[in-house]
Amino acid sequence: MFKIILIAVVVILVTIGLVKLVDKFIPSKFKPFLMIALWVLIAFLGYQTFKSIFGPVQFNEIKDKRYAQVIPKLMDIRDSELAFKQVTGKFTDNFDELVKFIDTAKFTITQRRDSSIVDVELTKRYGGVTTYKSIIIIDTLGFVSVKDSLFKTSDRYKTMMDVPVGKPGEKFELKAGVLEQNDIKIPVFEVSVKKDVLLFDQDRDLVIQENQVVSVDGVNGNALKVGSMTEVKTSGNWPQTYGANE
Repeated sequence: MFKIILIAVVVILVTIGLVKLVDKFIPSKFKPFLMIALWVLIAFLGYQTFKSIFGPVQFNEIKDKRYAQVIPKLMDIRDSELAFKQVTGKFTDNFDELVKFIDTAKFTITQRRDSSIVDVELTKRYGGVTTYKSIIIIDTLGFVSVKDSLFKTSDRYKTMMDVPVGKPGEKFELKAGVLEQNDIKIPVFEVSVKKDVLLFDQDRDLVIQENQVVSVDGVNGNALKVGSMTEVKTSGNWPQTYGANE
């Protein structure tokens, strides 16, 4: 970008020089037309220079504002998926199923306590001497609504699948499945939205650059997302400057 700005400034200076040369050497009858053309060229190049400087600044402001609106939705979906797994043992790739789950499901409230019972085998082995073994007892204390736990009185979960900014009518992409590690199948999920969707109306060159970001203080890759279908994780891919991602 610095190179473009430098070239534009040089061209403007050269054009101004041409204006002076025209004023000095060109016959009077041609001057008005040439002067108008050169000043129009100067104005155009000045605008392009201004745009090349201000454009990226404005783009970053818009980008940050839109990301900040999307991230809370991703976190709501992540929390809902974790609740779904806690109750069902798996994740879901269906938003309708997830919303219905929040409306109807309940968490079980339990309490763990230590206790002991007679170890029959050891008692026999020791000739009738009573021997005890430790156990953990889990008591069910009651149930609490998933909706009340996650969203209290808010019904925002009913529209959490809708992307709030960017291209109108877009929805988050939701995936779920299992990842096998050391012969163990582990449930995983991923919810994402492409940067192209969020920044569809912005300068295409700047969007392409944003899709290629690899930085500790930026959102790496071409999408905002939570979770992963290739790793066992439930965190988001944005830096802490945008808010908590865990």
